Amino acid sequence: MRTDKKQLKQQAIEQAAYDLIEEKGFLGMSMLAIAKRARASNETLYNWYGDKNGLFKTLIENNAAETKALLENAASNPRNPLSTLEKLGPTLLDLLLGERAIALNRAAAADPTGELGKLLSAAGKETVFPLIVDLFSQLEPVGPQKALKAAQDYLGLLVGDMQIRRAIGAINKPIKSEMQTRSENALAALRLIYQIGE
Repeated sequence: MRTDKKQLKQQAIEQAAYDLIEEKGFLGMSMLAIAKRARASNETLYNWYGDKNGLFKTLIENNAAETKALLENAASNPRNPLSTLEKLGPTLLDLLLGERAIALNRAAAADPTGELGKLLSAAGKETVFPLIVDLFSQLEPVGPQKALKAAQDYLGLLVGDMQIRRAIGAINKPIKSEMQTRSENALAALRLIYQIGE
């Protein structure tokens, strides 16, 4: 299968998976139902993803790809970590509060085995968070010694309880300008706490 055709088919499969997660929940959907919705063969799904959990892992990885790429680019070009942080905030909020991330979190929360939660953590937070810590280690006067704490503080200021409130339906996704303002406020508070750029 040609690369562009395969990418289109993967997009159709992943969209079908999200639609069925929304309609039936992760536990209520099947690989066969996804295949039918995406007009793909069941064999294709198993060949590409292994099983439902493999598909779930791919959904997480693809959802976090933009944020991960931004952070990996910053790691390979560490000239201005503060500028990267300014871009990271809105990008991260858009990721964490977006419909796809919320669907994945709801699926993980509804899984009585805990397997989906482990996959979500491993393919999401455990992949992206170390890159955020690395970014903070490049900042003066934070450095490697305070990077972990600074990254944790930053995420607390930036995200707070918004993702869980989105997952339980208590709030809607903020508009872009609200996410931009929240990002700027989180970074301003963090700069004061750690005396960054003074």
